[in-house]
Amino acid sequence: MPSVQQIAEEIVAREGGFVDDPDDPGGATKHGVTVHTMRRLGLDLTRDGEVDAADVRQLSRAQAVSIFISHYFVAPRISSLPAALQPTVFDMYVNAGRNAVRILQRLLNETGEALAVDGAIGPRTTAAAQRAWEAAPEHLVDAYGIARRNYYFRLADRRPASRKYVRRRDGGKGGWIARAEHFISPRYHLTQAQFDRRVAAWG
Repeated sequence: MPSVQQIAEEIVAREGGFVDDPDDPGGATKHGVTVHTMRRLGLDLTRDGEVDAADVRQLSRAQAVSIFISHYFVAPRISSLPAALQPTVFDMYVNAGRNAVRILQRLLNETGEALAVDGAIGPRTTAAAQRAWEAAPEHLVDAYGIARRNYYFRLADRRPASRKYVRRRDGGKGGWIARAEHFISPRYHLTQAQFDRRVAAWG
């Protein structure tokens, strides 16, 4: 398994450089770190008394990696999950915050657990994840990735402005779906025909 440092560096590489997309609720973003996160952490890199897009532009890759490890891996206790599950939950936590854990909790409840879907990794979630891993070690990561992919589809169903992150202009899979499928075994990737059927209602 890659180290947490390596996983964080891969996330930064996937996220890319500075973006300020008006359709993205996260606002100005660089290396996956949003202006809202920088405000919460008080990262006034320009030292002008305000955290805004100018500060986001100043963020380095090394700073982004450090933020992800401290606030998106260590703080939410992702390290307490089965090792094989950690990279995909970590990546999703960077992308969707506590919803990454809610997706896992709902999935575990489908296996017969009775967890509160609160987005927090506590002893019960940790124990349930370990039981699920021991029961189906070859399937849990794929099941989480598929649930994650479905989360993106449902989000785009409800919010048309987000559909461009799911379906490219040429009709191919968008960044969100590619991101989820990065952690799913190839045999569970959607074919183009399956993908087209899933998004057909969007027109």
